[in-house]
Amino acid sequence: MDEERALHIVRAGEAGAIERVLRDYSDKHRATFKFETTDEDKRKKLCEGIFKVLVKDVPTTCQVSCLEVLRILSRDKKILVPVTTKENMQILLRLAKLNESDDSLEKVSEFPVIVESLKCLCNIVFNSQMAQQLSLELNLAAKLCNLLRKCKDRKFINDIKCFDLRLLFLLSLLHTDIRSQLRYELQGLPLLTQILESAFSIKWTDEYESAIDHNGPPLSPQETDCAIEALKALFNVTVDSWKVHKESDSHQFRVMAAVLRHCLLIVGPTEDKTEELHSNAVNLLSNVPVSCLDVLICPLTHEETAQEATTLDDLPGDQTAEKETVLKNNTMVYNGMNMEAIHVLLNFMEKRIDKGSSYREGLTPVLSLLTECSRAHRNIRKFLKDQVLPPLRDVTNRPEVGSTVRNKLVRLMTHVDLGVKQIAAEFLFVLCKERVDSLLKYTGYGNAAGLLAARGLLAGGRGDNWYSEDEDTDTEEYKNAKPKEELLKPMGLKPDGTITPLEEALNQYSVIEETSSDTD
Repeated sequence: MDEERALHIVRAGEAGAIERVLRDYSDKHRATFKFETTDEDKRKKLCEGIFKVLVKDVPTTCQVSCLEVLRILSRDKKILVPVTTKENMQILLRLAKLNESDDSLEKVSEFPVIVESLKCLCNIVFNSQMAQQLSLELNLAAKLCNLLRKCKDRKFINDIKCFDLRLLFLLSLLHTDIRSQLRYELQGLPLLTQILESAFSIKWTDEYESAIDHNGPPLSPQETDCAIEALKALFNVTVDSWKVHKESDSHQFRVMAAVLRHCLLIVGPTEDKTEELHSNAVNLLSNVPVSCLDVLICPLTHEETAQEATTLDDLPGDQTAEKETVLKNNTMVYNGMNMEAIHVLLNFMEKRIDKGSSYREGLTPVLSLLTECSRAHRNIRKFLKDQVLPPLRDVTNRPEVGSTVRNKLVRLMTHVDLGVKQIAAEFLFVLCKERVDSLLKYTGYGNAAGLLAARGLLAGGRGDNWYSEDEDTDTEEYKNAKPKEELLKPMGLKPDGTITPLEEALNQYSVIEETSSDTD
């Protein structure tokens, strides 16, 4: 009934009446995502009627009402087939200011029309294969990049940037050809990185270092949403960029990694938004060539170095192992390097472990990132080992028992998900410089057996990668406990499925076999 009344007014009414009836329809169906099939034909005709209104010279408020209803109706895939035409797509492109290369965004009154047009395009492109093909034909990705360049430094039009970026993300997700076009032809990597710089209000202090104000305000909701959309679009653009081919590529990736470091050190308007922001930053960092991740840490300034020396002198002399890592003025320092970003990643990883679910999607990206960083960058590995595998003092409990990061990671080494189990074990193995004896000290043989069997290292030895020969000292507690450890015993499964020493298991199977022979 709503569609029939709206269609009647749209076909025959003047602009004021059209605006009122469509506003009423929008208010009533704002939260509607499932539609009655009986009214499907009426909704198709209403869409067609709205497009006819949009080509007329009607007031901006009427255009907004038309676009709001079109956005709601475009949630229904079935009605998009007859209305998704090249002509109708071009109408939306014109209203979104995507057809005008030289026109600047000066008329604030037009901003709601631009935003609603972009929202409609997002729904239509997502729900219609025909629209996806027309997007290629109309070179929509290039038009979106042009619009971004018009507004990249304009904070008061964040909504336009946000939905422009969302549409760019959808296009690059749905079409691999557009990823390549964005990366090379449209220079999407520097463009989207600049969008992030603008959202974060970054002030550079060096080529790859930015000023961090720990006491500054959090990002606004609009800035956070804009940054998240840019991160998602950048992920698609860089998804195949694990290897750097040119020096210019290396520079661009280092700049992006420096921006992502800044991203990790700031917060959003809420805890959930901060986690979403950092999660997308982690995903994008996984696409950065590992050789460019050195910018995640940076040397201290002269002032910070002096402060660190003072802090180290203040520590008691018997805390030699703990002296390596200090916290000064909210800055995590290790071996003269600022480790704040790595510490944030470590805390992010632990929070994901504590969630206890969705490990493959939520945990493995950050674990993989920390593993590759540790393998390639000595200072990062040493800092993470200091945090995750500190000198072993608790020698009475099993390695998987407890609430430390080490305990949590060791428990993951026997997780039912093979991917989760492998990456957790790999991370700890790398922190131990791929030395079997060091890994066993921190995890125990049973927990490490899967990794060692896969690597052919059950008898001991080292992995294939080379690491520096820095000292791995044992605590007095471990030295005293080491001689009392039980020797390794080969184990087997009893007929009832329980584990027992291998010799006993074989004896039981022999008894069963003899009994079976007697029965025959």
